[in-house]
Amino acid sequence: MELWQQMIRDSVHSVDQLVKKFGLKKEVAEQLDEFFQARINPYYLSLIRYPGDPIWMQSVPDKIELEDMDGLEDPLNEDMMSPVPNITHRYPDRCLFLVTSQCGMYCRFCTRKRKVGDSGKISMKELESAFNYIEQHTEIRDVILSGGDPLMLTDVMLEKILSRLREIKHVEIIRLGTKMPCVLPQRITPNLVDMLKKYHPIYINTHFNHPWEITPESTKACTMLADAGCPVQNQAVLMKGVNDNAEILKELFQKLLKIRVKPYYLFMADETKGASHFRTSVEKGLEVIDKLRGHTSGLAIPHFVIDAPGGGGKIPLLPKYVLHQDDERIIMRNYKNDIYVYRNVNDELSKSKVEIEVVNNKKNGHSKIKEPKNLKNIQKIEVEEITN
Repeated sequence: MELWQQMIRDSVHSVDQLVKKFGLKKEVAEQLDEFFQARINPYYLSLIRYPGDPIWMQSVPDKIELEDMDGLEDPLNEDMMSPVPNITHRYPDRCLFLVTSQCGMYCRFCTRKRKVGDSGKISMKELESAFNYIEQHTEIRDVILSGGDPLMLTDVMLEKILSRLREIKHVEIIRLGTKMPCVLPQRITPNLVDMLKKYHPIYINTHFNHPWEITPESTKACTMLADAGCPVQNQAVLMKGVNDNAEILKELFQKLLKIRVKPYYLFMADETKGASHFRTSVEKGLEVIDKLRGHTSGLAIPHFVIDAPGGGGKIPLLPKYVLHQDDERIIMRNYKNDIYVYRNVNDELSKSKVEIEVVNNKKNGHSKIKEPKNLKNIQKIEVEEITN
């Protein structure tokens, strides 16, 4: 038995353990266990610094989960987009392939808690029909292995899946959606990365939400994957009380870059049953992104998206940088809230040279535009003052 497998066995997961370790009332612990079981492995448990901290919130069951009447069982409508068991086919050229129901740690905000932990819901017996579906749909060039967490499979079982996918000529890219580098980095072993090298291109989508999760162990795991030629990208979730703060996220994203992990997505929390207490307003997310862009490298700034309820897919959101647009120019603000004019391409306008002067007035924290007479007049542009 490998170390990571032993750590899974030693996880906090039973009702009695929840009562003893975290002081939950037994009847509450029983209800939570029935709703969505717990699994906190010894490594991730060691990252908790105090009750209610960002690591605790992500992993320790809370009675507030039982009070969520508005959340949805399947907020992204994955089951309706599942043509055969274990496959979700939402986008034209890629599909999600669920290969296990197990995870190294069960996140309390999990959007797939209706299936995770239940081998009857994500069954290994259904893999053949999934392979057949991918083979028959030649438009699929990108397959994302998920679950559960595909790195909960043994190296032997995972290699069987990768080998079979590589036999399908139109599958160009394989991605592993895994939280193991964050929650159980001991899973990333020399044998694992040596095996992955044989099936390139392999991309890793991992999931860090807070700077405390970047440790010597997780750094080593991500380094091993990068050294093996696997590009590693991070998908974070914006969560109240965990990371809904620009400084926390800037620290996280900068630290990720140092260990060769590219911040890829920052998601608004899904409307998942039992997880509404993690949700922030969209305005909060836009505020966070606004305070990041320009204040740190573009490499450190992920796409800010909502995974649309009902299966609409990922929809990107940006703060309001374009203040006005017409046939002749675009008026924009930058990260300092200064205003700039960019002349649009226009056949008539390009015949003559147009001088545009931008004057910054710092007295009231706004910028003013001084414009020539041959441009259309704009009565007023309101610019909200940004505080950093």
